[in-house]
Amino acid sequence: MTSNPNKPTFHTDRSRLFKDRFAKWGISAGGVMVLIALLLIFFYLLYVVQPIFESAKVAKRASFPLSNAEKIVGLGVEEQTEVAFLLSEKGNVDFYSVEKENFGEKLTTLKAELSSEVSSFASSAPYQGQYAFGLEDGSVVVVVPKFLVTFPNNVRKLSPRLDYPLGDRSLQVDEQGAAISKFAFSHYEDKTAVVALTADKRVVFSSFVAAENMFTGEVEWQVERTELDIEGRIDELLISPNTTRTIVRSANQIYIYDTRYPSDVELIQVLAANQENANIVSAQLLAGANSLMLANDNGEVSQWFEVNTEEGREFQKIRSFETSKQSKLQIFTEFYRRTFFTTGVNGELGLYYTTSDTKLWQGKVSNGPIENFAISPRSNAALIIADGDLSVFEIDNEHPEVTWSALWQEVWYEGYPEPSYTWQSTSASDDFESKFSLVPISFGTIKAAMYAMLFAVPIALSAAIYTAYFMSSELRKVVKPTVEIMEALPTVILGFLAGLWLAPIIEEHLPAIVGLLILLPLGILATAFAWTKLPNKFRHFIPEGSHSVLLIPVVLFIGWLSFAMSGQIELWMFDGNVRQYLTNELGMTFDQRNSLVVGIAMGFAVIPTIFSIAEDAVFSVPKHLSNGSLALGATQWQTLVSVVLLTASPGIFSAVMMGLGRAVGETMIVLMATGNTPIMDWSIFQGMRTLAANIAVEMPESEVGSSHYRILFLAAFVLFIFTFIFNTVAEFVRQQLREKYSSM
Repeated sequence: MTSNPNKPTFHTDRSRLFKDRFAKWGISAGGVMVLIALLLIFFYLLYVVQPIFESAKVAKRASFPLSNAEKIVGLGVEEQTEVAFLLSEKGNVDFYSVEKENFGEKLTTLKAELSSEVSSFASSAPYQGQYAFGLEDGSVVVVVPKFLVTFPNNVRKLSPRLDYPLGDRSLQVDEQGAAISKFAFSHYEDKTAVVALTADKRVVFSSFVAAENMFTGEVEWQVERTELDIEGRIDELLISPNTTRTIVRSANQIYIYDTRYPSDVELIQVLAANQENANIVSAQLLAGANSLMLANDNGEVSQWFEVNTEEGREFQKIRSFETSKQSKLQIFTEFYRRTFFTTGVNGELGLYYTTSDTKLWQGKVSNGPIENFAISPRSNAALIIADGDLSVFEIDNEHPEVTWSALWQEVWYEGYPEPSYTWQSTSASDDFESKFSLVPISFGTIKAAMYAMLFAVPIALSAAIYTAYFMSSELRKVVKPTVEIMEALPTVILGFLAGLWLAPIIEEHLPAIVGLLILLPLGILATAFAWTKLPNKFRHFIPEGSHSVLLIPVVLFIGWLSFAMSGQIELWMFDGNVRQYLTNELGMTFDQRNSLVVGIAMGFAVIPTIFSIAEDAVFSVPKHLSNGSLALGATQWQTLVSVVLLTASPGIFSAVMMGLGRAVGETMIVLMATGNTPIMDWSIFQGMRTLAANIAVEMPESEVGSSHYRILFLAAFVLFIFTFIFNTVAEFVRQQLREKYSSM
C-alpha cells in the first residue's frame, strides 16, 4: 500500500510533551505528598497518645540486708530516690544510700531529741513528710528528715539532718501525762492537731495553735483538749491534713468527728462498714483526704466519701476493689494522686487507681510478709522491708487516671452526688483531682456543628439553587463573587464580633431575634404571593431573574419592625424581662454567649463554603437536560426538583459535608463566642466547649508529657477521626449518587 504524498503530517511539539508529563508527575507527586502528610499527622498523634494506655510496671532495682536490731516503724525516701531513711522504735533515724552506685551504704544515724521513752509512732499525710513519736509522758515529738544539698568539687552531695517543724519541745497531748499508745497528727498552717489513745484507754483530741509572744517574740502553743466518748477497743486513728475531720476505727465501727472547732467536737456519722462474714483490718485516707479507704479480711478494699443526701452530707460506699485475701491487708497511698497500694503477709503488692476503678498491677515482691512500705514523692519508686531486707522497686505508672472507661463513661468523682461526664483539667487546689472525660467536649463539638448547620444549610442551599437556576447572569456575576469573598473573612474577626457585638444584642433583643426567625420566611412568602397577584404590566418592569432585588426592602423592613417591637413584646408577653421568664417560668439557664450566637456566627463562616460548591454543582447541570424537561411540558419547579437537583445531588451533598467538616473543626468562633463551659445540654441558650477550642485554650498551660498534655493530643486525634469519617462518608455517598444519576 502506497502512502499519499499529499496527506498532511503532524509533528508533536516536544516542549508540550514535556509540559504534559511534568504536570502529570507534579500533580501525582503533590497528591502523594498530601497523603503522606496526613499519615504522618495520624501516626504522630498515635505516638503521643499511646503512652497513656500503657500498663503500670513494677521492677526491683536492688536490695540489701538490714543489720539494725531495732524494729523499723517508719521509712521514706528523698525526692530523687537517692537516700532512704528508716525510723526505729527507739527514735533513731538511719540514712542509707539507695542510688545505683553506692546502693546499701549507710550514711549516718541521727537521734531524735526525745524527753521520754517512745511508746508509739505515727506519720502525717504523705505529702507533708512529717513523722512523730508518741512518748510515755503523754507528749508527741514531730520530726522531718531533710537533706542539705551542696556541691563540693562540683559533685552533688546530700547531707541528712532532722528538723523539728514545731520546735524542739514536745507537744503535751495528754494533760494527765499518760503514755501515748496510738495517735494520729497533722500540722496545717499555724495549727497542729493530735488525736491519741492513752495507756488508760482514753481518746484525747488536742489542738495546738501557734501564737507569738508580743514581748519575747517566742512562739507559744495555745492548746484545747477534748476527750472523745468511744466504747470498745480502738484499732486505728486518722486525721485529715487540714485537721477538720478525725476518724476513729473501733473494730468494724467507724466514728467520724467534725474537729473544725476543738472546743465543740461533734460526732457526725457512725459507719458500720463491714460486710457479712468479713471484718475491717485497716483504714487509710486517700490523697486529698476526701476519701476513706477500708480493707476487709476477705481481700476487698472499699472507697467511701461524702455525698449530698436528704439528711445532709454523709459518707457512702462508692466502689470496691478485689485484692488477694489476706488477714493483715495494709493500705498505703500516694502523695497527690488517687492511687493506693496494698500489702500483706503473703508478699503480694497491689497497685490500684480509685477514680478509674482499675487494678494497675499486682504481683509477688517477697517471700515473707511485707513489714513496711513507703512510696517516693514522685511516685516512681517504692521502699519495701521484707525478709529482713530493704528493697527498692522502680515504678512506671505515669498515667493511672487514664482509661477508656474514664474517658468515655460516667465516673463518680469525690464529692459528686452521682456519676457524671466531667471535663475539669486544672484547679487552684493542691487536693484537686483532674477530670478528663472527653464526652462533654465531643458533645460540644457536635452541638456547635449542628446549630451552625441548622442556620447555614437552608440559607446556603436556597441561595445556591436560586443563584444558579433562576437568577439572571448579570446579577449572578455580582452575587456569587460577593458571597465567595465572605470566605476570606478571618474567623477570629467573626468570633470577635460574635462575642462582643452580637451576643449583647441577642441578649437585649431576644424577642426580636425570635421574631426575625418567624417573620422573615412569612414576609418573603407574602411578598412572593402579592407579586403574583399584580397586573402583568407592573410585573414586566422587573427583568426576568432579578426579582430577588425586591426582597431587599422587605428584609430591611422586617428587621427594623422586629427590633422596634422587641421591647413591647417583651413587656407584653414576658413581664419586661425575658431572661427572668426563661429562668423562673421555664427553668432554662440563659448564658450571654450561647449556642444561638455560635450557630449564627459559625453559620456565616460556613455559608460561603456550602454556597460556592452547591452553586457550581447546580449551574453545571447540562442545559439540554433542563431544556428537554421544559420542552416536554414540565414547569420550572418540576424541572428543578426532578431533573436539576437530582443531577446536582452529588455536588450538593459534598457541599453540605464540606461545610460540616468546617464547622466541626472551627476554633476561634467557638472560643470567643461561647463561655467554653464543658456541659452536656442541648439548650440553645447555653454554651459548650468543643474539641478544637479546648485544645486551643488548654494546650499552652499543659505540662509536656503529662496526662493532660497527652489527652489534649487524644482530643486532636478524635477530631481528626471525626473529620475523616465525615469526609469518607461524604465521598462514598457522592460516588453512589454520581453513579445513580450519571446516565441522565
